[in-house]
Amino acid sequence: MDNYVCMPCSYVYDPQVGDPDSGVNAGTAFAAVPEDWVCPVCGADKSAFEKE
Repeated sequence: MDNYVCMPCSYVYDPQVGDPDSGVNAGTAFAAVPEDWVCPVCGADKSAFEKE
């Protein structure tokens, strides 16, 4: 599974870690992250991320 980087703030979504504070379990591929999920650092939407 690939990491994805938030272009506005450089936060890296790592599927091995997920985003448990936002309800995204470890092991969740970026494609499976809900469309309404936002960057936990800057609040950018999912479309602001690019594959690392």
